[in-house]
Amino acid sequence: MVFRRREKRTLWIATREAIWPRGGWARALQYLKHRVNRLPDPPHRIARGIFAGILVSFTPLFGLHLGAAVGLAWLMGGNIVAALIGTLVGNPLTFPFIALIALELGHLMLGHEAGHHVSGVGEAFLAAGADLKHNFIAIFTAERTEWAGLGQFFDDVFWPYLVGGLVPGILVGLVGYHVTLPIVTAYQNRRRHRLKARLDKIRARLAAKREGRAEPDPGEAD
Repeated sequence: MVFRRREKRTLWIATREAIWPRGGWARALQYLKHRVNRLPDPPHRIARGIFAGILVSFTPLFGLHLGAAVGLAWLMGGNIVAALIGTLVGNPLTFPFIALIALELGHLMLGHEAGHHVSGVGEAFLAAGADLKHNFIAIFTAERTEWAGLGQFFDDVFWPYLVGGLVPGILVGLVGYHVTLPIVTAYQNRRRHRLKARLDKIRARLAAKREGRAEPDPGEAD
């Protein structure tokens, strides 16, 4: 195959490049900036898409971030590709910090006691995993389904994460919106002026050629 990698990436290489892209984060961010600037849409729609993608990356909808970003961008009238780019705010480097802030803030906003926070996250995941495994087996056996572990996971992790992630998600999303809007506007204006200058040069060249053809031949005047 022409487009197949010469060397197949191992799990370790894929994980390493997800945490530290080839060429470094500075090069990756420069590439993303270039991609955002060249999106064929008005600046306000691109900025809305970035906002949607960033906001979704602060939610516990892991595995659904891309779909949720597309849906939210569509509802907001934002650019869908920009929304997908915005979800990259949530990545292996930032997710631990996002999760910690969202969980702590969520439990605080929900009025949970001091001991009711991230210290029980591991236990909640284990309980939810045990319920999922048990309920899957129960489909094919006479066992009764169990929901206590999943309920604990919802109460201790998912709901606090969702509630607590909205506030920083909106704040960071607004920062992304107000940073993106002037950058894209300036880029599109510069590009428009460059295209106009090229067109003016082409028109001037064509006009000069037409004028040259319109001049009488000195030999014909004799």
